[in-house]
Amino acid sequence: MSDPSSALDSRRALWSWALYDWANSAFATAVIAGFFPIFFKQFWSAGSDVGESTLQLGTANAVASLLILLSAPLLGALADGLGQRKRFLLLFTALGVVMTALLPLLEEGAWPLAIVLFVIASLGFSGSNIFYDALLVFVALPPQQHRASALGFALGYLGGGLFFAFAVWMTLDPVRFGLISATEAVQLSFFLVALWWAFFTLPLLFWVKEPARVASRSETGYLRQALREVAGTIREIRQQREILLFLLAYWCYIDGVDTIIRMAVDYGLSLGFTSESLITALLLTQFVGFPAALFFGVIGERYGARTGIYLALGVYIGVVLWAYWMNSELEFYLMAAVIGLVQGGIQSLRRSYYARLIPAQRSGEIFGFYNMLGKFAAILGPLLVGLSSYLSGDSRLSILTLLPLFVVGGWLLSKVEEPAEIKQKVCLP
Repeated sequence: MSDPSSALDSRRALWSWALYDWANSAFATAVIAGFFPIFFKQFWSAGSDVGESTLQLGTANAVASLLILLSAPLLGALADGLGQRKRFLLLFTALGVVMTALLPLLEEGAWPLAIVLFVIASLGFSGSNIFYDALLVFVALPPQQHRASALGFALGYLGGGLFFAFAVWMTLDPVRFGLISATEAVQLSFFLVALWWAFFTLPLLFWVKEPARVASRSETGYLRQALREVAGTIREIRQQREILLFLLAYWCYIDGVDTIIRMAVDYGLSLGFTSESLITALLLTQFVGFPAALFFGVIGERYGARTGIYLALGVYIGVVLWAYWMNSELEFYLMAAVIGLVQGGIQSLRRSYYARLIPAQRSGEIFGFYNMLGKFAAILGPLLVGLSSYLSGDSRLSILTLLPLFVVGGWLLSKVEEPAEIKQKVCLP
């Protein structure tokens, strides 16, 4: 007979883990995708050429991604060796929260400082996600992981969407909230993102547990040991065909996905669309993404994660072609809804698919490589879009640089065999 208290603890741990997506999605939605690109272009970089500000924003995203690229595998190995994945997550969360809370203090024209704070806050966001992803294997058994991962992304879309809707309401009607202007409303929103992120991280702090560090490890020399393990993991991944192929496929297609998330608003502004319409489109993506992410979890269970990823890649290819010829704000709304149908799905399934390919006891380290490749892709994507827009003077041409990434990513994924299903009866939350 199963222990009811143990089942309750398991469900509470899973929901507390998933709620971290709700917590940090306020940053992903309101800062990375929403207000920062607009505020950067119209306030911190006011007076700059459109192509120049796009290049500055693309460079900021690339630098943030480069930092996590260089540190992710080592951080993951250290967290595994110390048995401190959760502690590392909390440290990076604190870094992101503090830097985000400082954004409202910057004055108009202070684009270099805005980039510095944004880069460090993004490092906190991306770094915390390494350890958040790594904890998945400890809060859900393999048969649960597709739906557990989907639950996290679904809560992220819902939480991020609700927060963003409130923030947009403040910017559209600042007087109702005792504010003088939309500028003050955006600045207050940055501070509220930091509070939201910190507060909803608390359940993970209290209720998510991880196995204790292996007792045989020595108390000193963790850094050297981590470096050796990183080198060993590189050799091991090169010999593990399925993991290597999946990482290469992921490297390609997540480049396009992340670049669309980070640069969509800037692209719309370059086409002359109003900031209000772009914000509304982002909200639409969030609320469509909530049920869609849950639905993709069901697809992963019934038909396999790879089938769901293929479906999403096909949609993204169509979106890139559509964006090139897009001429109206109505089309931007429709495209945002279509992206919402697949964005959460492709993100949740690639995480749970990878979790089933790797050994749980080394999840932090190997998820470090996984996140490293994802952030390396996010270096190239924004830079390609920014440089092609700046050099050609044609924002539409820049979006086509993403097309081959989805095609090659899908082809490489087709070479990966499905991980063996672990037949084990479990109770889903």
